[in-house]
Amino acid sequence: MASKIAIIGTGYVGLTTGACLSHLGHSVVCADVVPEKVDALSRGEVPILEAGLDELVHEGLSSGQLRFVLGAENAVGDAEFVFLCVPTPQSDDGSADLSYIEAAAEQIGPHLQPETIVINKSTVPVGSTRVVERALGRGDVHVVSNPEFLREGSAVHDFLNPDRVVIGADDQSAAIRVAGMYLGLAAPLQVTDPASAEIIKYASNAFLATKISYVNAIAALCEAVGADVNDVVLGMGYDKRIGNAFLRPGPGWGGSCFPKDSRALVKIAEEAGYDFGLLRGVIDVNEEQFERVADKVRRLAGGDLSGKRIAAWGLTFKARTDDLRESPSLEILRRLRALGATVRAHDPAVRAAHADPRLEGIEVVDDPYAACEDAEVLVVLTEWDEFKWHDFDKVAGLMAGRRVLDARNLLERSALKRRGFEYEGIGRG
Repeated sequence: MASKIAIIGTGYVGLTTGACLSHLGHSVVCADVVPEKVDALSRGEVPILEAGLDELVHEGLSSGQLRFVLGAENAVGDAEFVFLCVPTPQSDDGSADLSYIEAAAEQIGPHLQPETIVINKSTVPVGSTRVVERALGRGDVHVVSNPEFLREGSAVHDFLNPDRVVIGADDQSAAIRVAGMYLGLAAPLQVTDPASAEIIKYASNAFLATKISYVNAIAALCEAVGADVNDVVLGMGYDKRIGNAFLRPGPGWGGSCFPKDSRALVKIAEEAGYDFGLLRGVIDVNEEQFERVADKVRRLAGGDLSGKRIAAWGLTFKARTDDLRESPSLEILRRLRALGATVRAHDPAVRAAHADPRLEGIEVVDDPYAACEDAEVLVVLTEWDEFKWHDFDKVAGLMAGRRVLDARNLLERSALKRRGFEYEGIGRG
């Protein structure tokens, strides 16, 4: 049955959620506080790179199932369900900042119909349903947790083909109503209490971060003993208890979720009286990985980066997205610049004209070969497939030194060595 749904916030989660729910046949109104953004979305201009999202937004606008409005209060008047999809940035102490959630709840509280269900879609710490209930100031509406499990680059697919749908509610009738929105999806449905639903989200992201830190630590061991981490993780992945997902060594993990959620879970544990030393270790290993990769570049460049040009392929935190938030690439390039290097970089999703303070001090070019001109070392930091197919004979002719650090183990090592490159990967002794 089609429902009337309001989405508060048109960021990555909100826009994907709204477009996908309209695709499932619901009537969706998405609200934002930025007039220019609302106008652009109303014209079908999607501000983020996400496979399939443009098509779903255009589909929803054409059918009338999807609309964009300015101001949360203008979206919720006749809504049966209201999704809170506003930012929960990290505070200085590592905890999640709930001020945006509280402000949104206070804003919409007076405008809700009785029996409306307000849904926390943002990643929020344990007890956030109570925070929203207080901010709403309404005893006649329900607050439910329904965490998202969307991977950037495949978010539309993940929403429409989920591994599971988790609903945390104290009221079973409210949980049943929320479940009804997802009837068109073939996925396990788990109904639990709000605290468990909130922990499921954090625990899932922290576990994936743990797998990456673990395989990066194994890669360091492989280098020390002369083993090949690619063969090691292949052998590990055949074990069904382990699996091969997230067992790829690289420059470290980042993005909008893993760093924030891992630190927040450490803080949640601390406030509950538990010292989550394991997860703190995972975070420390990730910081060490940034330093290890930067040091590899320094050694390839002869031990001193002062005044030397480094070419970088990849700026986004992962391929198939244009997201620069907490990007390992940028963290490593920052460290190289601190060691005196000049950096010229290319990324298929980041144009040279892209104005972002996170790119300060990095010369961004639209041509991958231009990035290589006069470079001592080429470092591959993001796993864009197209990097594998570039003309490395041309690259060799442009560089001052034929040295490649493949921080994603993406390139064909033997092919580069045949062309006279000094090649180094991650965990390949």
